Amino acid sequence: MFHLNMVRGEMLETCIMRNNSSCHCELLRSCHCERSEAIFMDKQYYIYIMTNKNNAVFYTGITNDLRRRVYEHKEKMIEGFTKKYNITKLVYYEIFRDANSAILREKQIKGGSRDKKIELVNSMNAEWRDLYYDL
Repeated sequence: MFHLNMVRGEMLETCIMRNNSSCHCELLRSCHCERSEAIFMDKQYYIYIMTNKNNAVFYTGITNDLRRRVYEHKEKMIEGFTKKYNITKLVYYEIFRDANSAILREKQIKGGSRDKKIELVNSMNAEWRDLYYDL
């Protein structure tokens, strides 16, 4: 697990130690901790599934900023499928360090059946709660 810090509106990397503790470095590519095992996380990529209030329609997407992207869907800021079908509830997501892996996974989910998507959501979120508020 790792954390991203918001400082002056900018996303900063957090240093993660091999023992999963964080030194909370506030300088990009610079670590003030004394452990040499520090790893810097550059980016995160997310694939996500959203639905409408009746869980009748699914949308699968990919982004590098899940909180922002779901907010855009909720506020209907972008014309298209999610606005047309009132898709505002985040019910499933996965996190990737590599953009290509995220793209491949998005294609795999999009190519899957409705039942497979329901199975995925149930595996993470059996109550079908809106996960946006947990981000």
